[in-house]
Amino acid sequence: MGRAEARRAQQQRGARRAPGGRAKSGKDGKGSAGKPKGIRRFFTWKKILGTFFGLMLLGMGALVFLYYSVEPPDPNEKATLQSNVYKYSDGTLMARTGGLNREILPISKIPEDVQTAFIAIENKSFYKDSGIDVMGVARGLFNTVTGKGKAGGSTITQQYVKNYYLTQDQSATRKVRELIISLKVDQRMEKPEILAGYLNTNFYGRNAYGIQAAAQAYYGVDAEKLTLEQGAYLAAVIQAPSQYDWATAGPNGKRLVMIRFNAVLDNMVEMKKLTPEKRKEIKFQEPIQPKAPPGMEGQKGYLVQAAEDELDRQGIPESELKAGGWTITLNIDKNRQAAMEKAVQDELESKLDRKDTKKRPVDQSVQAGATSVDPKTGAIVAMYGGLGRSQQWNSNALRTDYQPGSTFKPIVLASALENKATTQDHKPINPNTLYDGTSKRKVVGSDVPFNPQNQDDKDYGDPMMTVQEATNWSVNSVYAQMIVDTKPAAVKKTALELGMQDRDGWPGDKPAMTLGTMSANTLEMAGVYATFDNHGKKVTPTIVKSATHKDRQFKPAPAIGGQAITRETADTVTKVLTGVVNEGSAKVVKSSAYEAAAKTGTTEKNVAGWFTAYTPELVTVVAIFGEEPGTHTQVTLTGAAGGGRAGGGTFPAEIWQAYTLAALKGVKTGEFKLPDAEMGTPQVPSRSASPSSSPSQSASTSSSPSTSRSPSNSPDPSQSSTKPDPSTSQSPVKPSTSQSPVKPSTSQSPVKPPPILPVPGN
Repeated sequence: MGRAEARRAQQQRGARRAPGGRAKSGKDGKGSAGKPKGIRRFFTWKKILGTFFGLMLLGMGALVFLYYSVEPPDPNEKATLQSNVYKYSDGTLMARTGGLNREILPISKIPEDVQTAFIAIENKSFYKDSGIDVMGVARGLFNTVTGKGKAGGSTITQQYVKNYYLTQDQSATRKVRELIISLKVDQRMEKPEILAGYLNTNFYGRNAYGIQAAAQAYYGVDAEKLTLEQGAYLAAVIQAPSQYDWATAGPNGKRLVMIRFNAVLDNMVEMKKLTPEKRKEIKFQEPIQPKAPPGMEGQKGYLVQAAEDELDRQGIPESELKAGGWTITLNIDKNRQAAMEKAVQDELESKLDRKDTKKRPVDQSVQAGATSVDPKTGAIVAMYGGLGRSQQWNSNALRTDYQPGSTFKPIVLASALENKATTQDHKPINPNTLYDGTSKRKVVGSDVPFNPQNQDDKDYGDPMMTVQEATNWSVNSVYAQMIVDTKPAAVKKTALELGMQDRDGWPGDKPAMTLGTMSANTLEMAGVYATFDNHGKKVTPTIVKSATHKDRQFKPAPAIGGQAITRETADTVTKVLTGVVNEGSAKVVKSSAYEAAAKTGTTEKNVAGWFTAYTPELVTVVAIFGEEPGTHTQVTLTGAAGGGRAGGGTFPAEIWQAYTLAALKGVKTGEFKLPDAEMGTPQVPSRSASPSSSPSQSASTSSSPSTSRSPSNSPDPSQSSTKPDPSTSQSPVKPSTSQSPVKPSTSQSPVKPPPILPVPGN
């Protein structure tokens, strides 16, 4: 068939498919010529694939452009570190910190197994990769762009580039530059050289930059003498130096750093750089105690520590602070700070014999801490951390390894008032509610058996007494029943709302919580009592007034928040605590110079004594702790200064008063304005037949209690305190005029209360 015949045949077939010579559209949306119609014309497979490969080519072109256009810059600001300036609240200079604590070492000076420890935890493929981890970078960029957290997945090369050339910010732009520079650095430098740069530029905490400074700071040796155990810890600590420093870490920080420490060693086994047999023999080696840097003598080091901790919590990490260039003004009042230091010296240190370890060994174990806060602004105006960071590294004002004892009891009362709790016989709990004050009385309504004894196992009230009187004398049996009536879970909720922290070891829903068996520090307890003082508005004490840097904007979090508890609850608690000063265990600080509210506290075995008190102008928490030098074991304070028990009503109360009188000198002091305080209706118990009657098992009122408010058994003369307890010099305990409790029966002579000595929980 010729070409003409073939053309005619094709035309005939086309005519048969479309009679009349007109093409028809098919069901597939194509015309007779097979061409797509409508929007499908723009989304063919060919076009999609073409677009995809086109974008890939553009991306590759962009990367090539970036690769050739981005060069490693000059070393960042840490290479020329600036000082930080710390100022008092009036703008006068307090301290200046700076100077980079670093000594550059060649890789040959760093033990090989220490090198491997860092590689094992940070970048196991270090010697094989090209300087970047593509998947890790993609994950990090995604997290940064979507706001899901800090970019992660960096190789050792990338971390070195970030430390040496770039900054610590987490922007996508910085991450891309880090990626390009890391590729170039990996091509231009040998792996051992990169590893040395990484180890020499890391921040390890304790003001240590680089492996040599870290070896000295944590183990007191040069880097070339580090053991594998020590190197594994340093490799673990760099992830979060402030949190993981063994000397200052809390239980959770120690747990986390031990997880990383073990991961270092396990990864080394996986890499066949450590045998399983030797792995089993390796034990954690605890670092030495930190030493204060020059210029941080006295309380300055503690104040800087508190400021850095606060800034870290608000988003400025320690590594960024250590890079320098900051001007940080504290809320610390220079005059009040001096008054605090003088009060501790006069009322405690001058009475201890720290030199003769054989004559009075307990004196070597006494540590003091304090925090003072303006309740109207939340400003920390004074703080005492200890003898100095060269002798006591961790601030006693911030330590959380001791319990607050009975200074927690006002929180129980606040929760009862806030939740409108009732006694077991459905009577509302208020300052005039009657409770059984019998020592070792079994609480009613608790799933957990609990029958705490009162101080020196004394019975109070024979046996009924008001909540006000139970607070005055810190009666454990009353507050044990009150927390069960209120519900421990509700009390914990109130405590957290007031500013306490839910740390490991919180007693949960156990009624023993009423004795202050959780951990706390003077800072958070000052916040709790400042909230009472501030009529229930939440106070979060803050030490940083301002922090400025030419490259960074910082705005401190507000110190005063909304209502944590109602004004009625807060004012009622304050009113009750004024009774503790006027008629109870804090009477030693009663003065015509101010009106005060207070609570004493002593922990189990007398290992700590607390005094939390406030005036309308100032809230101050003072505590003393028994800590054996060297071992840091908690030990008793009994025998301090050659006396007996040293509870909250002794040294801490005297420090508080000496400081408060000096701090308020020249200040027009006022009285508490408590119009909303609700004291409740006085209840009148009848007198029991005998003071030795068996303890009542009732939770609140009884038909036959005595009106006596004194313990029913005598104190042990051998248990005398270092100084006369506030209760020993009092006249017979009479009801406060503001509460109008029952008057003593005319047939019974007033009974002078004997000395009340601190015991666990008081």
